[in-house]
Formats: sequence, structure tokens, C-alpha cells
Amino acid sequence: WIFQDNLYAAWAVHAMGVVAADKLGGGQHVNPAVSVTMLSLGKCDYDEMYARIAGAMGGGLVAFPLFKVLADNLGWTPLGGPEYNPVGDADGSASAMSEFVATLLLLVLIYVVNWELNFGKHHYWIKQTLTAIGIRFLIEVFPTAGPAMNPMLGTTWAVFADGGFPTDHRHYLVYWVASILGGLASAFGYAVYDGNTFFGMKLPFGPVKAKAPKAKKS
Repeated sequence: WIFQDNLYAAWAVHAMGVVAADKLGGGQHVNPAVSVTMLSLGKCDYDEMYARIAGAMGGGLVAFPLFKVLADNLGWTPLGGPEYNPVGDADGSASAMSEFVATLLLLVLIYVVNWELNFGKHHYWIKQTLTAIGIRFLIEVFPTAGPAMNPMLGTTWAVFADGGFPTDHRHYLVYWVASILGGLASAFGYAVYDGNTFFGMKLPFGPVKAKAPKAKKS
């Protein structure tokens, strides 16, 4: 709706939207793949993951009809959403690989800007802005299946556009299985790097990350 003909201005507005949504919402995941990944790293428990996924799905199911009302009444361009296109990808493998890699890279970005870097007193604003820029970059680079990089977006858009939950198994392969596997692959890699547990298990190798030296006693 905003700056449709100006790519860089659209990127800037998207970044502000991502930062605002996170700040106002208190740090929500908004993404089932992220929630499952955080469960695997012990950053949330099963109940929290379930609640976050349910909340994300509920928000998506409400948002698309609401945006349609706004677009219809204010004369805005109708919104679209991520859609799997079987033309040239009959088995969904190319789309699934695109979502897998995009989600993996999204989670790597999240680990780096949230857990590995420290931007001082402006850490929150800088890391959220970098996250927003990274999301926008991945959207441009991985267009095969949208991209969604988020099972909630792929499915809630399909429900809105088609009037019901998808019956084609390829939809779930692309938007749920591939995205979640991408997140889990990133989590496994991070566990090897950092020495973190993976689904509560200590891996037999790693960490690669050097431990900070112990402070000397005075």
C-alpha cells in the first residue's frame, strides 16, 4: 500500500513496521517455525510454543479479512500473499527448498543480532532494524514460494484466498515442513557452534565458539 513504486522507501517502511510490531507486541515470535526452533534450543517450553503458534495463527486468520475491508473501503490495492505455484515445480521440491534455505538464513540472522552481537545502549533498535532489513532481503532473494519464511503466513493466506484450509499436501510440505526443518537445521548448527542443547540433549561435538576467559580473582 505504501511506496509501491519506490523500492527503497518500501524497505524503510517495512523495517519500521517490523520494529514497531515487535516493540508494541513485547517480542512475539509471530512465526511457528521460529517458535519450534526456540523450543529445540530450550528458549521456550512446549506450552509457550503452543500458545505462540496459536496466537500467530489467530492473528493471521483475522488480519487478512480485516485488510480486505480496509482495501475495499479506502480504495487501496488488494493485498496478496505467498502461494505455491505447481507450474514447473509439480512435486513442490523447488519451493520447499526455497522456504527451507530462507527460513534457515532468517534464524541465523536472529541468532547473530540477538545473541552474538552487542550494540550497546541502542542494541534493541539496531538489532531489530537489522532483522527487518534481513527479512526484506530474503523476501527479494527467495521468491519461489512467496516467500513466506513463516508457516502462518502461507496457511492463513490460503484460508482467506480459497475459503478453507488447503487440501493439497504440497502446501504443508512447502510452508510447514520445509520452513520448520530449515529452522531446526539452523538450531542444530547453532548448538554445535555455541554448545547449546538441542531438544534437551547435549551434542557429542562442539562447541566451536571459544569460551570467554574466566575473570581473575583480585
